[in-house]
Amino acid sequence: MPAETPQSAERADGPRDARPVVTRFAPSPTGFLHIGGARTALFNWLYARGRGGRFLLRIEDTDRARSTPEATAAILEGLRWLELGWDGEAESQFARATRHAEVAHELLALGAAYRCHATQPEIEAFREAARAEGRSTLFSSPWRDADPAQAPDTPSVIRLRASREGETVIADAVQGEVRFANEQLDDMVLLRSDGTPTYMLAVVVDDHDSGVTHVIRGDDHLNNAARQALIYRAMGWEEPVFAHVPLIHGPDGKKLSKRHGALGVDEYRRMGYPPAAIRNYLARLGWSHGDEEVFTTAQALEWFDLGAIKRAPARLDFKKLDHVSGRHIAMTEDAALAAQCVAWARDFGTVPLSTAQELDLVRAMPVLKDRAKTLPEVLEKASFILETRPIPQSPEAAEALDAVSRGILARLTPHLRDATWKRDDLEACVQAFAQSEGVKLGGIAKSLRAALTGRTVSPSVFDILVLIGREEALARIGDAAA
Repeated sequence: MPAETPQSAERADGPRDARPVVTRFAPSPTGFLHIGGARTALFNWLYARGRGGRFLLRIEDTDRARSTPEATAAILEGLRWLELGWDGEAESQFARATRHAEVAHELLALGAAYRCHATQPEIEAFREAARAEGRSTLFSSPWRDADPAQAPDTPSVIRLRASREGETVIADAVQGEVRFANEQLDDMVLLRSDGTPTYMLAVVVDDHDSGVTHVIRGDDHLNNAARQALIYRAMGWEEPVFAHVPLIHGPDGKKLSKRHGALGVDEYRRMGYPPAAIRNYLARLGWSHGDEEVFTTAQALEWFDLGAIKRAPARLDFKKLDHVSGRHIAMTEDAALAAQCVAWARDFGTVPLSTAQELDLVRAMPVLKDRAKTLPEVLEKASFILETRPIPQSPEAAEALDAVSRGILARLTPHLRDATWKRDDLEACVQAFAQSEGVKLGGIAKSLRAALTGRTVSPSVFDILVLIGREEALARIGDAAA
């Protein structure tokens, strides 16, 4: 995607905020970059870049038991492959634990939080009793209104002093106005007894300190927004615009899982979909601009807005992805597409391509693009120009080169040797030869294809003749005729 950042005065998601737009993508490094996470990153990237804003990357690695350097590397590599560049350095949430604890103590000093000395057995006993009596199991701490001076010298957590009356209202840019009864929101833990911050506190502090203006994420975080809003309000901080996007489902309408196919961005990369096609397809999963199915990056940056995101879950559809990918392959400039094919062959192919082969790919690309859906399909179609003599024959091609076909090719060779080596002239030459032999052009083309490519499916044999040249073509035909 070119780094274009078109501006527009009006957006479907309302008047522009006075603050410069800052969005962020905050994955947990516990595995690969999920296709749903990639869409979240894309939406944040489009929204920020389309408004001349900043797009930040934060690695939420506070779960030390599950976070791994390998997963972090995979996430960074996935974003780079998608060409979703971020501003500044990727930030580690774990590294900011001291700052998170500082805010917890500020809330304590403000009276918006309190120390809770309840033990885990006491909390479990409370919940068991609540279940038996049919009451809410949200823990109600006896330390909420206790005199701190009477507190024992025992380990304690810091809990937010949440309001127990009224509602917490979130004006969500996608979901609309969402109301939460405060009686359903507990006094969540901000700081554990060992001094480590919880996720809820860390997210708010990091977003505030980074100047994040728009939190665009999956709607599985919608309930978190209410609790996080309480921290913003307790600290007197300006809240970001929340935009909770419905998750991606499988074709059957159920939550996306392994049974639906590829889940990680790395799998789509391995399958050979161009990054531009994945970006285009992901943008259309839950967002639309009229009936546009295939569009450029410049168009996506200009059109993308939060108001056009649908509230219903989007469904993954590999047929649509193939269609979008094929269109992008057809749209890509020849040299750029060849470079992508070379990169795919280097990373996933059996043999890396040479510089000379890349130049051959560029020359042949106009006839290779047609109907190809992935980069491996382009390379498969290009085998005729990448292979060297003797051309290996598939079983089907070998069968097509029977004694009769070899005889025809032998008699055709002098005509080709004397022909002008231009596509139309070559086609006319073979057509005239077919008429003189009393056979159909398709039959001769089939034999030529097998001789020239070793396959029974390929681009037009006349395009192939021109691309590989007279000498190489006659040599391949000679090999097959012999």
